[in-house]
Amino acid sequence: MNPVYKNYFYITFTAFLIFTSNLFTQQITVPDYYKVDQELSKELYKIVSELDLAGDFDVGEDGIEQISFAVIDLTSDEPKLGGVNFENFIYPASVYKMYVAAEVLHQISEGKYSLYKTYVTSNPNMVDKTSEIKTDPRPLLKEGDTVNVNYLLDLMITRSDNSASNCLIDIAQRKNIDSLLHSYGWYGSEVTRKFLKRKFEDPGYENVRGTETCALHAADFMYKIYSNSLVNEWVSLQMKTLLGRQLDKSKLAQGLPHNAMFYHKTGWFSYWTNDVGIVLDGKVKYIISCFMPLEEELALPKFKVLSEKVYDLIKSRIE
Repeated sequence: MNPVYKNYFYITFTAFLIFTSNLFTQQITVPDYYKVDQELSKELYKIVSELDLAGDFDVGEDGIEQISFAVIDLTSDEPKLGGVNFENFIYPASVYKMYVAAEVLHQISEGKYSLYKTYVTSNPNMVDKTSEIKTDPRPLLKEGDTVNVNYLLDLMITRSDNSASNCLIDIAQRKNIDSLLHSYGWYGSEVTRKFLKRKFEDPGYENVRGTETCALHAADFMYKIYSNSLVNEWVSLQMKTLLGRQLDKSKLAQGLPHNAMFYHKTGWFSYWTNDVGIVLDGKVKYIISCFMPLEEELALPKFKVLSEKVYDLIKSRIE
């Protein structure tokens, strides 16, 4: 090959590699209202290591994954951030339903429709065959049901109803949900898929990558709710009310004192088990965001111990 062309090929190919790597590498920026607390991170890493969660995990055809874990200590005037791999993007499972809810409430707060707007359900959105929460007496949604947006929101968050989520994604529209997330700098945390098999996806969404988020973005989302600054105070309070009615108590909630308030959203699927929320118990106040690349059966006992240890850690740091 002619040296001139050889050099041109090398430069062009190198530029292509840099360009494509930038496309798929998300730049994570920690908001400047947090103090990044290295001592907190050190203690959290110790907890994660003791639970054998600090290494790599085989997640089947998706390869190797690591935990994504963040904690925001709210016990002083300045929120302090720590964690382990909190910038690691991971499959959120049903945790991303909180992003959908935020945009629906955003649109309601702008007067585009009301909480009591009626909606007629249709296939292929009706995917649930059993209820996530066996003790919940509400029937499964079926094709042709007439419900309102408020009911869909409650189903989606409190019992993690997939059919309700699909309906609300249609109402809010994915581009609007992602626009809200991007407005806070949460790039890479996009709602790309509904809770459907790819063959039933809407045109243009059949081959997109799976939805992802990271512990930092999810924790920051909860901090916005805590500080009443997610869109506006009304949206923040509505989100807090929904999250406080969460029916799944099988994960981080196991390790909290019975009198602690926990506003959270859980999620699990295949190799991923997750929980993100705000813990309020007197002077003990913090946000915890944990995405664990483990099957639920293996993850649940670890969530309990993790939650207990983080609670005790934050309690010990009260000034």
